[in-house]
Amino acid sequence: MHEVHGIGRVLGSKKISTTEGTKDYVAVEYQGGDVLYVPVEQMDILTRYLGGEKRPKLSKIGGADFEKIKKSVKESIKKMSFDLKKLYGERQASEGFAFTADGELEKAFASAFPFEETPDQIAADKDVKADMTSGKVMDRLICGDVGFGKTEVAFRAVFRAIANGKQAAMLAPTTILTEQHYNTAAERFKDFGVRIAVLNRFKTAGEQKKIITDLKDGKIDFVIGTHRLLSGDVAFKDLGLLVLDEEQRFGVEHKEKIKLLKKNVDTLTLTATPIPRTLHMSLSGIRSISVINTPPKKRLPVQTYVVEETEVLIADAITREINRGGQAFVLYNRVESIFTFAARLQALMPKLKITVVHGRMDEKAMESSVIGFYKGRSDVLVSTTIIENGIDLPRANTLIVIDADRLGLSTLYQLKGRVGRSDRLAYAYFTFKRDKVLSNTAFERLNAIIEFTEMGSGIKIAMRDLEIRGAGNVLGGEQHGHMDKIGYELYSKLLREEISGKEEKTPELDVRLNAYIPESYIEGSVARMDAYKEIAEINSEQAEKDFISAIEGAYGELPEEVFNLINIAVVKYLAMKISAVKITVSKSETSLSFATFNAFNNEKLMSAIEKYKDKARISMSATPKLEFIRSGENNAEMLGLLRRFLTLSVK
Repeated sequence: MHEVHGIGRVLGSKKISTTEGTKDYVAVEYQGGDVLYVPVEQMDILTRYLGGEKRPKLSKIGGADFEKIKKSVKESIKKMSFDLKKLYGERQASEGFAFTADGELEKAFASAFPFEETPDQIAADKDVKADMTSGKVMDRLICGDVGFGKTEVAFRAVFRAIANGKQAAMLAPTTILTEQHYNTAAERFKDFGVRIAVLNRFKTAGEQKKIITDLKDGKIDFVIGTHRLLSGDVAFKDLGLLVLDEEQRFGVEHKEKIKLLKKNVDTLTLTATPIPRTLHMSLSGIRSISVINTPPKKRLPVQTYVVEETEVLIADAITREINRGGQAFVLYNRVESIFTFAARLQALMPKLKITVVHGRMDEKAMESSVIGFYKGRSDVLVSTTIIENGIDLPRANTLIVIDADRLGLSTLYQLKGRVGRSDRLAYAYFTFKRDKVLSNTAFERLNAIIEFTEMGSGIKIAMRDLEIRGAGNVLGGEQHGHMDKIGYELYSKLLREEISGKEEKTPELDVRLNAYIPESYIEGSVARMDAYKEIAEINSEQAEKDFISAIEGAYGELPEEVFNLINIAVVKYLAMKISAVKITVSKSETSLSFATFNAFNNEKLMSAIEKYKDKARISMSATPKLEFIRSGENNAEMLGLLRRFLTLSVK
């Protein structure tokens, strides 16, 4: 995705040499076979297309059609931004209950947490507590992968609400999730005298009636339930906090009822939707968002294998898991033959108890089967992809996916997330039929699932396949459609510009020197392109340090050509800060060009010019320029001079 020309197809890279140096260029093909060569130091104007279309239509070079699409997206972003700012303003103006902290009691509750908090959890907890004491109505979104500690943050907020004499309610979209949350809450609050109930379809009519009466009378402090909590017969004595788990998965009718319920009540919304840093930064200030991206310390990466499917492999993997007291989860995504497959497994391992669930089952029967597995009544769960994303099966630490080559990357990643929830080492086997020749696409997907085995790789996978959907969940369906048109990364940039009120204009570059990554330094073309992209996006001293540390750790000391490339990136981001529109470094000229002379109404810039008066001079030509005098320096040295000058201009 090119910021000006739109959607193109990357053909590869091409090295071009001139008398003043050698550089790599990215060849991008557009409609009609036209090819554009983009210098690698300007790769930040190229973004990977992350959208809903698998084979998006190529744009015409020249950008007229794409400019219309961008204009339409900008107008939609402007409206959304206005609506969010209005909502934020209303929330700031609204008067809510100002909760007070009970230091000792809250400290005791926090100390009873059996795990070590992550830095992100601590930060999210502080955000929530600050909201609750502010006297304004809280409406905060907490994003984080399943098992990263969102529920604990919510429970601490619930504890504060109850300690202040208020009731709390937690709403989840499925019966299974409410049962799971109830079991977790019962264990977490057991030593603190908190009265907890769960309201869902597993309760008899009589039990439901008793819970509803107790809620009205204030005899229940914390209730967890499905949309049954939104029914007309449910009322609270004094509701102080509402926790919503995956609100986007409720229907329109339920969402309207939720709006009424949360109008004057502090609300915390939990979602496992990945929120990348770019979107989080774009929305900060107009939405209250806390992101939990760090996994718990004791969580181990899932051991991942892509292998041919054999009965010996399946039996060995499952038996090994059962022998260490665990459970196994087998994904078989064909309803028609799932019971035949399960019968094969049963014949292989006659002593094991096997549960089967699929999407055509009665909903109540399916929920009962999954809860039975969750409670340890069976050893193996054979299921289609119907299994809820948010369900936690802590004892299931071996996953076997049958015909994994038929599934998409995001599905494969989400399936892998079903195991490895505890501090026990987990195994995932992605299988394909023996002697089957995999398509290139299937091979790449399976290769990617092995590549991203480290904890926290969800964000990397998200950048490949999940982000667009995740961002759509957070921002709404219409914005999801706009992201489909222009890709996630460009959408985030336009959103950031709208909120800041400032267009991010990248300076034009004419820097002539050896600046590329030698193939002898990074051999793989994909890794090399990723490195080019990271270099082009360097926008701070810390980002530069982090990149150099990472690349030298992986590939060794930086070659001069890569060092030059990094220097170009640093000069580019510094030049943006003083509104330079072009950077030139050649034998005949070293200069910074500006759109207007207003750029010189900058005290720091003028102070730097004064300090560099023997080297820098303002040119009074039609295009405002700051020219630098050369006295024997080569192009690389002049680039270094520009860097020192610009550093002085912005600090």
